[in-house]
Amino acid sequence: MVTTEEMISFVQEYIGVDEVKPETDIFSELRCTGDDFDELIEKYAKKYSVDMSSYLWYFHADEEGQNFGSVFFRPPYERVKRIPVTPQMLADFVNEGKWNINYPSHKLPKRRIDLFINLVLILVVLFFLIKSCIK
Repeated sequence: MVTTEEMISFVQEYIGVDEVKPETDIFSELRCTGDDFDELIEKYAKKYSVDMSSYLWYFHADEEGQNFGSVFFRPPYERVKRIPVTPQMLADFVNEGKWNINYPSHKLPKRRIDLFINLVLILVVLFFLIKSCIK
């Protein structure tokens, strides 16, 4: 059985902070966002053998980097209400053996048009860079 105190220690060690309580929102209060949040969850799942098959990242965190396409099409994490992740929840899920959140009903587009726009912008920039180097 994993205790809340053990999970607080895990979060403190990973993020490098001292003040963590059972109800601390890891994303907003500890500012563990983007890739850092994703890596924390991956390390957590591996270390504690938690079944993450029902985990939906976009309810809990954002993405790293610039997303120019999000000006026109919202990414998944902006289409749902964020659900905090706390050390208490993490400890509970370890003891249950699985990620156990009943996510609200939601609908996402089949394709990430925001990422497609980013790709097109990168290709356009590369095209003009190559074209200017050839001249």
